[in-house]
Amino acid sequence: MLTKRIIPCLDIKDGRTVKGVNFVGLRDAGDPVELAARYAEEGADELVFLDITATVEKRKTLVELVRRVAAQINIPFTVGGGISSIEDVSALLNAGADKISINSSAVKRPGLINELAMEFGSQCVVVAIDTRFVDGEHIVHVRGGRTATELRTLEWAKEVTERGAGEILLTSMDHDGTKAGFADELTSEISQMLPIPIIASGGAGNMEHFVDSFTKGKADAALAASIFHFKEISVPELKEFLSKKDIPVRLTQ
Repeated sequence: MLTKRIIPCLDIKDGRTVKGVNFVGLRDAGDPVELAARYAEEGADELVFLDITATVEKRKTLVELVRRVAAQINIPFTVGGGISSIEDVSALLNAGADKISINSSAVKRPGLINELAMEFGSQCVVVAIDTRFVDGEHIVHVRGGRTATELRTLEWAKEVTERGAGEILLTSMDHDGTKAGFADELTSEISQMLPIPIIASGGAGNMEHFVDSFTKGKADAALAASIFHFKEISVPELKEFLSKKDIPVRLTQ
């Protein structure tokens, strides 16, 4: 049985790690290089780095910061924010990223998913979907959650998979930062519909929420930020807890 992955997420703004609630009200959460080193040491399975204002500010991801983070870690490293071309991806992979995450650029030009999968392989391409429940529908949002699209989340998830995405990072904006639990129902629906791994994101507040995400939500991985950044839960204690609940995880020695 494949082990379930625990993934801390570094949301980056102005070179610092930040965290908000429902994508707003950001507060400082520390130095990304130091946090990355800590998570690698603690036994996190992967690390996600999202330059959350790159798209809105119409600039590229912070390649130099990616290079500094990559130098500190020995676990798979996914980078997103402001990526819109093969050249952008090449620069990030050369800086030490293992995978890239695209969101707004994929919605704007879906063919980008096909191009990146063809050039770098599906295993390198994560499509992030920021979703919010609007008028009875799960709707895809872009530009750091600022702009609603006309895309329905389930249909878009299916399309990105068909275009070559190797993984979906599914963030429920309604749950983000609330610490009330992941969007398990939606995660489960997408996970059972598609053959690729689904990373649940948004809403982790306690260790039981991770259990629910893996059992009820059928997620392949669970991503969290503030509970790790502010040391409310550590990665090792979370993994011990999950293991005792018979959820397969990679335990550090």
